[in-house]
Amino acid sequence: MIINLNLHGRLVIVLGGGNEALKRINSLLEEDCQILVISSTVNNQIKKIIKNKKIEFKKQKIQNSSVLSIYKPYMIITTTNDKKLNQKIIRYAKNKKIIAYSSDNTELSDFANLAIINFENAIQIAISTGGKSPTISKKLRIESEKIFRKIITKEDIGQIKIQNIAREHAKNMILTQKERKRCLSSIMNDKEIKQLIKDEQLKKAEKRAITILRNWK
Repeated sequence: MIINLNLHGRLVIVLGGGNEALKRINSLLEEDCQILVISSTVNNQIKKIIKNKKIEFKKQKIQNSSVLSIYKPYMIITTTNDKKLNQKIIRYAKNKKIIAYSSDNTELSDFANLAIINFENAIQIAISTGGKSPTISKKLRIESEKIFRKIITKEDIGQIKIQNIAREHAKNMILTQKERKRCLSSIMNDKEIKQLIKDEQLKKAEKRAITILRNWK
């Protein structure tokens, strides 16, 4: 089952400071969560992210799970080169009912990392082999992205952004779910909004959508 976790504002701890940690950090940066990296050393790319204050860093050698005892994370990701240590971290997380992932043991992990095709954070398409072959997942993502870029248009992305804004306003302006659906469908099919999106005038399209909401009966 493929799911999308809501990590907004939650603390995620990444143990390790190498290339595998970097991959996980880069994927987390788009999730608007708190990221804490714990490691005795980090590579140059991670140093840049720390310098830009996008993540927090605690310089500490990881010998066991005690390093985690003062924190209350929502998720723990361990990427160290020590398999036994990673297993200890995973066991600790499971005992504390914390979502956990180990880069070297997908069977013990609570989830598998997916190969994601991301269109402006509006559309995400996931490809997964269930952790059996990340290399094949990456290969298929690259090949699939070429196809999807021909199918998904800028207008589709624009419509999603307008619909997202309209949905938030509709919750307070239209009482029933049935009427909200009818109104949102009307906004999606509105010729003026379609043209504004095509002309990349999203602010005007947004105002038009809100006007339709206010006048909805």
